Amino acid sequence: MTIRTTETKVTFTRPFSLSCFDRAQPAGTYLLVVEEEEILGLSFAAYRKTATTLHVPALSVVSGSRQAYTVDADELEAALAADTNAHPDPL
Repeated sequence: MTIRTTETKVTFTRPFSLSCFDRAQPAGTYLLVVEEEEILGLSFAAYRKTATTLHVPALSVVSGSRQAYTVDADELEAALAADTNAHPDPL
């Protein structure tokens, strides 16, 4: 079975919270890692999401330290949409 990993960055312009966090996270840009596995037996390449991980700065004295949280992809999308809707682009 083939696994593919995609790394992107997501940016929040305001503090945000997800159910996996014990407190709100500050505004900023975060690394998002999505893992998908190939769906076998089809006549075309298709993948299903198996994990969505958001990397956040760790509460540590070590600079550059990060913690990774498995997040619900739908909850993350909703939080990003709410952040975007809170600051609509001027026309």
